[in-house]
Amino acid sequence: MKFLLNSMDNYTDESKENQEVKNNILEKCTGKKLKNPKFSNYIEPFVSKKMMELITGCGNLLMFLSDFEMENKKLYKGSFCKNRFCPMCSWRMACKDSLKISILMEHLKKEEDKEFIFLTLTAPNVEGDKLEKEIRKYNKSFEKLMQRKEVKNIVKGYIRKLEVTYNSDISSKSYNTYHPHFHVVIAVDRSYFTSRNYINRDRWLELWQEATGDISITQVDVRKSKSNNLKEVYELAKYSAKDSDYLISRPVFNVFYKALKGKRFIVYGGLFKDANIMYENGELDSYKVRDNIEYVYMMCYLWAKHEYENSNIRELTPEEKEKVNKNLVDVIEVD
Repeated sequence: MKFLLNSMDNYTDESKENQEVKNNILEKCTGKKLKNPKFSNYIEPFVSKKMMELITGCGNLLMFLSDFEMENKKLYKGSFCKNRFCPMCSWRMACKDSLKISILMEHLKKEEDKEFIFLTLTAPNVEGDKLEKEIRKYNKSFEKLMQRKEVKNIVKGYIRKLEVTYNSDISSKSYNTYHPHFHVVIAVDRSYFTSRNYINRDRWLELWQEATGDISITQVDVRKSKSNNLKEVYELAKYSAKDSDYLISRPVFNVFYKALKGKRFIVYGGLFKDANIMYENGELDSYKVRDNIEYVYMMCYLWAKHEYENSNIRELTPEEKEKVNKNLVDVIEVD
């Protein structure tokens, strides 16, 4: 994956090298748009006619800012439906969430002197008709886990992200089943890793088994966050369900849609909840970097069957240049 910028402690010249919006941003949009017909067809029974119009037209118009050499392009505006299952819109949301989570972690590290552990909580796969019930069980089990005294003693804040995957491997014993799981980042005191309150991997497994009431669970993953590792952040911010999974077939899509509709994908608790409010209020903008590319042109692309065609290129007015240049970067470009 490629990132528009490096967050956390890595706001260096390397971020400039990684500002590769010029690198295949239109190609990424094309890949997402090509999935729109199948997505539109699958979701039609579940949405209103007005929403269907937005969905079928999602991404039909894209407006990019470009520098003088037309090498660096930045997605500026577009006709987006904002449906959480839309391949285009869920990708854009993941880009925004990646930046937010990295900034929240950086803020708590610098201002609250916290470190972080990444925890993945799993359970055996379930069949489609049991998925929604299993997700509700997961939510309750996580609450129980957070209320355990030894967990409360160490957790100063958390971000919990629900992800559901589908097993399409016909040769697998768990073929045609679904795997809900949680990716969690937990803020802890720096002293946690050498204190008597330290919880090792085996104990986390026991605690999760007790919270779920399921001793058949054999796997949890827990690790200390590595400095500047945006791959860990991406695990939290990425799609709750991959379009490559839920667009396999209409029956699979129906299961995903019914089980995930109305569910909260990301939940913030403790210090992370407080920091999220600050982020939304613009109080953590000092952690963002400025886009130093000098944008000169506006490029409009229209969708034509299987590709985007450039319909118009014009120079920005002086007022537009002042408005769009030197702004804070608000996304991390992820695949």
